[in-house]
Amino acid sequence: MHPAEEIRGMSSSYLENKTIILGITGSIAAVECIKLARELIRHGAQVIPVMTSAATRIVHPDAIWFATGIKPILELTGETEHVSFCGNVNHPADLLLISPATANTISKIANGIDDTPVTTFATTALGSKIPIIIVPAMHESMYHHSILQTNIKRLREIGITFIDPCLDGVQAKIPSTEIITTRIIRQMGSKKLDKKNILVIGGGTAEPIDDVRMLCNKSSGKTALTLSRIGWYQGANVSLWIGKTNQSIPSYIPINYFSTLSDIKKLIEKTDLSYYDFIILCAALSDFIPQRKKGKIQSSTLKLDITCTRAQKILPLLRKHAPQATIVGFKLQTTKDQSIKEAQTLLKKTNCNFVVANTIDSIDNTTHELWLIESDKQPVHLKGLKEEVIHSLYDHII
Repeated sequence: MHPAEEIRGMSSSYLENKTIILGITGSIAAVECIKLARELIRHGAQVIPVMTSAATRIVHPDAIWFATGIKPILELTGETEHVSFCGNVNHPADLLLISPATANTISKIANGIDDTPVTTFATTALGSKIPIIIVPAMHESMYHHSILQTNIKRLREIGITFIDPCLDGVQAKIPSTEIITTRIIRQMGSKKLDKKNILVIGGGTAEPIDDVRMLCNKSSGKTALTLSRIGWYQGANVSLWIGKTNQSIPSYIPINYFSTLSDIKKLIEKTDLSYYDFIILCAALSDFIPQRKKGKIQSSTLKLDITCTRAQKILPLLRKHAPQATIVGFKLQTTKDQSIKEAQTLLKKTNCNFVVANTIDSIDNTTHELWLIESDKQPVHLKGLKEEVIHSLYDHII
């Protein structure tokens, strides 16, 4: 077994049974193609590398061969490789990804010139209406050349997708492997949530007791991050409000941070919530607000009494500011029966569309078990890996 097969599908099956042609051109960013190819394979893709002669001066074809498990196409032969993969055939490739793409290659494609294997694949893919994604990488002065920008605009107008480079004042750098991979997953995904606007509120609150100590709820933020990522993969515009979490946040999700319930209320007041089709509140919010003491309570204190007041509930506020949105609340308890019962009560009291009942066993866990409560219907039981459960949850609330 080739080493590429050992990692196939390790991260997900989002690109399972998808064939991606990876066109590599002569930018120094070609050195990033090894990581990119491996990451696409980790999500299940079959990666077919095609290289220009200039690219082989940057990264050796054997390195790309190792990364993908497939010998790179360096020239077109009597096998008519460009037609076999990107022509009008029974089983064409699903995507032509040109990453990195030089100014030279972009302009050639825009003007119908195909004097390299990569540009010929592009010409064939355009004629066969196979999706194309181009990732430019070059010096910034080249990227801002007016003729190049005209050519990019021309290619956008005929349906080619561009993943914009990261501009740092000197270079138009290739985006991270994460950004490229997730954009591909989004483009090739189910589009179940295409053009829907989703707000996810997750993580935990931390209410101050004094200037040092806080009253916190146990929360990892995993559910909120999974909801955000999968919603984005399925075509939605996702915003995330996140509190205390130990998770890394995807760079492609716009975020607002909060610490306390007061912070969330301020976010609600300053945000036009009518923009959102779905609002999902899975955060671990404080039910009690401690009376804050000034300074730091001395560590030598033998006994500490904390006076708390009942916290205002956030779900009714969300409904008030977003009367048309589909709102999904979460109810956590220690047992299934107690969680379902309280979720049903919460559904009636808050005018939510759905309430998700779950137990503390799901906190910071890769597996998840929940019960989706809707009106007077029987609870829908969902159980499995967290990603699978979140996919099913979206299927139901859509």
